[in-house]
Amino acid sequence: LEQFHARQLRVSPHVLGHSKAHVGRVVTELVRAAKAQGLQPGPLALSLRGDFVRIGSAYEQHKVRSPDCFDILVPLRLPPHLKPEPRCADGLGPRGAFVCGLRARDGWSRRCRPFAEGFCVELQGRSHLSAGLVLRWFQGHLQRCLGAVRYRLQERCRVSLSACPGHPPTLHILPCSDYVCCHISMAVRLIPAIPLGDALYLTALPPQGPPAPEALWSLNASRQEQRLLSWVKEQTPASSCHLKCLQILKGLRDLRGQGLEEPFCSQWGRVLSSYVLKTALFSVLLQGPLEAWDERFLVERLEDLVLYLRDCLRKQVLMDFFLGNSSIPEAVALPRFLKEAAPVNLLAAFDGPTLDLIAFQLISTWIQAPHIIRMYSSPRYLRPLPTP
Repeated sequence: LEQFHARQLRVSPHVLGHSKAHVGRVVTELVRAAKAQGLQPGPLALSLRGDFVRIGSAYEQHKVRSPDCFDILVPLRLPPHLKPEPRCADGLGPRGAFVCGLRARDGWSRRCRPFAEGFCVELQGRSHLSAGLVLRWFQGHLQRCLGAVRYRLQERCRVSLSACPGHPPTLHILPCSDYVCCHISMAVRLIPAIPLGDALYLTALPPQGPPAPEALWSLNASRQEQRLLSWVKEQTPASSCHLKCLQILKGLRDLRGQGLEEPFCSQWGRVLSSYVLKTALFSVLLQGPLEAWDERFLVERLEDLVLYLRDCLRKQVLMDFFLGNSSIPEAVALPRFLKEAAPVNLLAAFDGPTLDLIAFQLISTWIQAPHIIRMYSSPRYLRPLPTP
């Protein structure tokens, strides 16, 4: 496991630092240009707030393999008359996710007709902000602003923007040969986000699974996850292995997936998503003394994590860690919106036989980990992972 982590999973801090700095400079230029363009007078009262929020594994120190993919939230500025409205109880939207609508206050859509007609849709007889329409505007707005950024950055790198319907746009950065060490090309997923306050955001629902109403948004608590990880880092020993456990588990999941046939391979990746693995890690971390996560106990803690996941899969229950959870340490300040939110079972979208089969495969993967690492780490099986 140690060799697997060191040779295949561990990302060089030096290269990661260079990549993050380069991504930050390019995204700053693009967001600044897009904000300036959005301040021009016009009928659409939608613009960029002017900042961005770094999220995901690359910024939480558990990125695996190569620092070539990054996630960034780009907050938007909206008119003040949109009210967040949790919709879990309505049965709308996908199971296993907290969904929220942004409803226009009564009479507002008539007073701001250009904005309502450009960005709102009807849901149960009320006008709601459409995630799909906002995403399409965001993609087009960034594409229009890309020319200024490309001109300013032409000596450092080549930049382009690609968009797939229903997905956030991806900024591709290809550094000039003499600029970034290792010359890694980077893909940066730019996610438009609606600020709710207290570092909480709404983002468009991912297009996976059954189609959901266009007026529904997903809750993003990445900043709260980062706060919890920072608190854990302060409380655990300097040689803590909790992030290494998460990296190894993600690596084993990916290797095992190389040998699975469809459709089970897709189900394996969806059930054991990085968010599910991270949620399980949070739960196991707070179950016992944090001193037990010293690096010399790596195998024991990793086995605890695998067994906890196995039990969750068998029970078909893994609750989202931040929604309605009263056991989060007080040092990790949570917004009231999260504290009062209805709990969500992340495994609710999957049937029992699928979860049982994945639980069996997970234990099998753990028992056969040395064999799987040797077998699927050969060049024959190492194929590039898809860009985000």
